[in-house]
Amino acid sequence: VQLVESGGDLVQPGGSLRLSCAVSESISTFIAMGWFRQAPGKEREWVASIFNSGGIVYADSVKGRFTISRDTDKNTVDLQMNGLWPEDTGDYRCAARRFGRSAFEIWGQGTRVTVSS
Repeated sequence: VQLVESGGDLVQPGGSLRLSCAVSESISTFIAMGWFRQAPGKEREWVASIFNSGGIVYADSVKGRFTISRDTDKNTVDLQMNGLWPEDTGDYRCAARRFGRSAFEIWGQGTRVTVSS
């Protein structure tokens, strides 16, 4: 299975971006899809997850600003990011977690988001 992210760009503080993750197989086969990010020099950070059931959870740092969604027909998972801050800068990666697994084990290559004036 392949996950391919797109949509990363340079954006000014306060701006918006929409990231998309295209999955090569049905996303319904995964218990959860997630977005993670890694800022330069920092550890990877979980951002948001959407579950097969439709449940959604967000990291406190993005709650109210970011929205995760999915399209089960197109097999895509998007991350709408509004009110971006410089602290949101990083490489954003999409990940998939299979049923019966306790961790996200399938990863995309990532797309870079830079928030700067």
